[in-house]
Amino acid sequence: EVLVPESVYKEVTIGDKPQATRLSDYLKDKVRKVDMQGYVYLDAYADAGETEAMLLYKQISADRLLIDDKRGRKVAKINNITVIGSLGVLLAAKKAGIISEVASSIDRISKSAVYLDQTLVVAVLEIAGESYGGREIESDV
Repeated sequence: EVLVPESVYKEVTIGDKPQATRLSDYLKDKVRKVDMQGYVYLDAYADAGETEAMLLYKQISADRLLIDDKRGRKVAKINNITVIGSLGVLLAAKKAGIISEVASSIDRISKSAVYLDQTLVVAVLEIAGESYGGREIESDV
């Protein structure tokens, strides 16, 4: 089950964000209000979305927190939060038979504002049993 705090929903569905309409439709029944009285360790750069996501994780005793930001992942781990990234979700989806391959999804992600480490991309493609083919995956830095 996927749940998102209000601030994350707003962050990914407003403006001209890629796939904003599709995300809005998918997430509209999955938005949760977060009790901001909880406690998590944060660094000086944590934004509202990361803060609410970590608090929601704790409040609902979630299995995993989807977060790609390297700094955010470190802060989550300090808070004993189990994290998974977008590439991990793709691997799990392939293993579960939800998708047949990960390469095209990785290509789409790499064309968005999400930074993908090339070494990690190659490793994920190898784990998925897919050919890297030496092609460069475009990514915004």
